[in-house]
Amino acid sequence: MLARMGVWPMTIAKQTLRDDIWRTLTTQKVARFPGAQGRIPNFIGAEAAAQHLTTLAVWRQARALKCNPDAPQRSVRYAALQAGKIIYMAVPRLRELQPFIALDPAVLGPKALWPASSIQGAFAMGKPVALEEMMPIDLIVAGSVAVAKDGARLGKGGGYSDLEYALGREAGIIGAETPIVTTVHPLQVVPDGVIEMTAHDISLNWFATPEGVVPTASPYPRPTGILWDELGDKLDEIPVLQALAAAQQRRR
Repeated sequence: MLARMGVWPMTIAKQTLRDDIWRTLTTQKVARFPGAQGRIPNFIGAEAAAQHLTTLAVWRQARALKCNPDAPQRSVRYAALQAGKIIYMAVPRLRELQPFIALDPAVLGPKALWPASSIQGAFAMGKPVALEEMMPIDLIVAGSVAVAKDGARLGKGGGYSDLEYALGREAGIIGAETPIVTTVHPLQVVPDGVIEMTAHDISLNWFATPEGVVPTASPYPRPTGILWDELGDKLDEIPVLQALAAAQQRRR
């Protein structure tokens, strides 16, 4: 296990890196339910990492967040709702024409905030919304399998976080300067250059661990919209992409 040994080649295959991080978190007994393998891994100290994230000025200033639905970021979502922020969570695999769920603490009420911060609670209590119904996004919270201090980020492999970002850019609710953050265990932090970044990958401005917040000086450009040539089967599977493609055709 490379992470445990402290031996890292420069730029290794993404799935190899994921497998190594998942194994390391499991063998070091810092992974929590529902386990690390194949997931954005839940980790011991996720609550402390979330608290560190809330010290950032971009957090305090944000009115609306896009946040991933995974277990390790539940404390982030709860803190956002407690602070009166609106959260948008993507529908799994963006499979609905209204591809996001809106959680508005003013609508939910104080007693519903903790239940609504869970995946099941969010989809039971939240409101499905289309892109045109969403507020501008002030802050993006992404789930991560691995991160680096140069801002590189590796997800679990589906590419949906990157696509959600691209959809937001296309809709004008995410801008070039919208900050992106995440929370991770220290064992998920790898040296600069290990994570290969491609044209559709989103980079980080900060990441938080149970020990504190780490700023990045990312040199990686972010996508300015949907990279249609790289969608593959997703165009056939995601209704909102089909709708956008049809609208583009009509404008020609």
